[in-house]
Amino acid sequence: MPHFDAPGQVQAITFRLADSLPKAYWDRLERYAPGSSVRRQNHFQMHLDAGHGSCALRDPSVASLVERTLLFFDGERYCMLAWVVMPNHVHVLAETMQGYTLASIVQSWKSYTAHRANDLLDRSGTFWQKDYYDRYIRDERHLERAVRYVHDNPVLAGLAERPQDWPFSSARYLAAPDATLHIPWERQPKQCGGTDT
Repeated sequence: MPHFDAPGQVQAITFRLADSLPKAYWDRLERYAPGSSVRRQNHFQMHLDAGHGSCALRDPSVASLVERTLLFFDGERYCMLAWVVMPNHVHVLAETMQGYTLASIVQSWKSYTAHRANDLLDRSGTFWQKDYYDRYIRDERHLERAVRYVHDNPVLAGLAERPQDWPFSSARYLAAPDATLHIPWERQPKQCGGTDT
């Protein structure tokens, strides 16, 4: 699928480990839900959550590496709104900034973490699946649903009882008594999470 990219656009992004879904799955998916459809996307997410493949992100040192990498350029190249690092994939909600394409941002996340994760795991070879899935967020209501989906992902996968219990997710920050979700439509240009007045 072609990617939509525009500065200031809030995107829901999913990228996954190279071995997270076997080829046999793709063959079945094409028969079950051909083309591009909501049914196909729901089926895809369900299988990701089933935890196929090596689940290298289950290793806390690798998951922590990925989370730190996502946050490294927050407020400089993009504004992070929500994220979760699952055992075999990552969901992110981010707003890109002027001068930075979504493709270059995702590529930098994946390139940096692939090399470091392979070192941590004493392995070599392809770490991430080549492409990524993105969907632009239409409005505040859509954003609220997307944040809920990202945060509920570990609960729906049976990995945590509550979203804030999952250690590699923005849900644990939003569970704090004084936390607020910084809605991009309400902040001044170039201000990111925590800098609103």
